[in-house]
Amino acid sequence: PLDESIRIERADIDMLKHTGSRLRIGAVFSRRDLLHLALMSSENRAASALGRNYPGGLDAFVLKMNAKATELGMRNSRFVEPTGLSSENVSTAEDLALMVRASLAYPLIRDFSTAPSAQIHTADTGQAYGFSNSNGLVRTAAWQIDVSKTGYISEAGQCLVMQARIMDKPIIIVLLDSWGKYTRIGDANRIKKWLEGGALAAGPAG
Repeated sequence: PLDESIRIERADIDMLKHTGSRLRIGAVFSRRDLLHLALMSSENRAASALGRNYPGGLDAFVLKMNAKATELGMRNSRFVEPTGLSSENVSTAEDLALMVRASLAYPLIRDFSTAPSAQIHTADTGQAYGFSNSNGLVRTAAWQIDVSKTGYISEAGQCLVMQARIMDKPIIIVLLDSWGKYTRIGDANRIKKWLEGGALAAGPAG
């Protein structure tokens, strides 16, 4: 259930890339809030805690992830853990586009992944945490984004997947291995400008 309380444990510390987190060890959050932080802000401890508390534990969660990927036709994807920090998680632009399309069927994913910001309170002490979306485009009036997710590890570079409405048409954008933190944002803006400049109106070539 989304209102279930989940405690952040030492097992949720990133020992792969040694990334930081503002979620302190021992803090308790609702499953809903951890899902919100994982989708909106790419909060790795939140993602780890969600996977660890899946029925059957982390191994069952990873099995379910891979089963879902297979169900969606993501033939070239394989996942080994829930945060995305391991370079053993692999996928392709085509597979990620399939995942984006499938995610649109889940209102919670759409809402959480495109929220500009959120204030989250611990379930035990009421301590407040303020978080922003890791995709700055959701705070830009020029963009209408239906679903979004960012990611980064050194092996994959800066990544961004989303569906946006451009000239009233749903467009899935998958950007992988951008070299700088803001390059993926610039690339997305250039794609949007190119489409608005006539590519959409012209229709498919041939």
